[in-house]
Amino acid sequence: MSYSVTQESFDSLASCGVEPNRLSWDCFFVLPVWVKVWWQNFGGEEELYLVAVRQADKITGIAPLMIKDGTASFLGSTDVSDCLDFVITPGLERDFFTVLLDDLKQKGVSNLDLKSLRPDSTVLNHLVNIARERGYEVFSQPEDFSLEVVLPSTWEEYLAILTTKQRHEVRRKLRRLLEAGKIDYRIIEDREAVNKAMDTFLKMFSESRSDKAAFLTGQREVFFRALANSLAEAGLLRLGILEVDSVPAAMVMCFDYNDCIYLYNSGYDGQYDPLSVGLLSKVLYIKESIQKGKKKFDFLRGNETYKHHLGGREIPLHSCRITIK
Repeated sequence: MSYSVTQESFDSLASCGVEPNRLSWDCFFVLPVWVKVWWQNFGGEEELYLVAVRQADKITGIAPLMIKDGTASFLGSTDVSDCLDFVITPGLERDFFTVLLDDLKQKGVSNLDLKSLRPDSTVLNHLVNIARERGYEVFSQPEDFSLEVVLPSTWEEYLAILTTKQRHEVRRKLRRLLEAGKIDYRIIEDREAVNKAMDTFLKMFSESRSDKAAFLTGQREVFFRALANSLAEAGLLRLGILEVDSVPAAMVMCFDYNDCIYLYNSGYDGQYDPLSVGLLSKVLYIKESIQKGKKKFDFLRGNETYKHHLGGREIPLHSCRITIK
């Protein structure tokens, strides 16, 4: 079978996703809309290597990579991209990686430095073995954790997943919140409404914890705003707002994709801390997700205690370095 490697643009990638029963876009953080915003805000020093491996007019897979000093890595970074991977038509992984490795070697790439890999990634399940068969050095190690919970069909079934202590705590805190005043929880997704709400969200985000304040540099704030705008336009962004007496008390920034809700970031107003609004803004989004029939709630990267308390199970994330000989 004859394959070709074609350089792609972010816009041409977007059209690849509409091919039926072909490419598997399982990893949210390599969707065209995501990598485009990331590159526009953080790329520049690297050479963009955004290629498709094609067989005639059919796309076998996509490599969202960048190259610097002979090392290829994913378009993304561990501080804002929670997991990364290649995009491949199921069953054609070997063909894709064989062609890709040959092309990278021809272009003088000597190393692949791939981070934020889930256990089900194509890298760990296919590329690693193919690279070893070719005699390449492969080094993989644990990098971090993400946590997720498979959602049952009802709220009561979800509560049953929690430990007795945490189930009691969730119910107790919800009762206390409801007794505090007029409580409203709403989710906005319209782009104009999202853009207006981002000022409040970013203020809560930076004021809720000192490490978040340090994280929110000017560059990352620009990235968050551009990301929110682009994802809202694509119909993928959700902002959950918990209000007490019509005043925003806590917010969550989530992505809705493939029946999964991804909890990307959150913040709250410190004056409402005694009401546990930070935690309950997440609890109420989980409840909303169950009511809408979502299958999974992904807390994403980070081993925070509340994720365990809300039923999250650990998903290890790995990094992998491959030396191309």
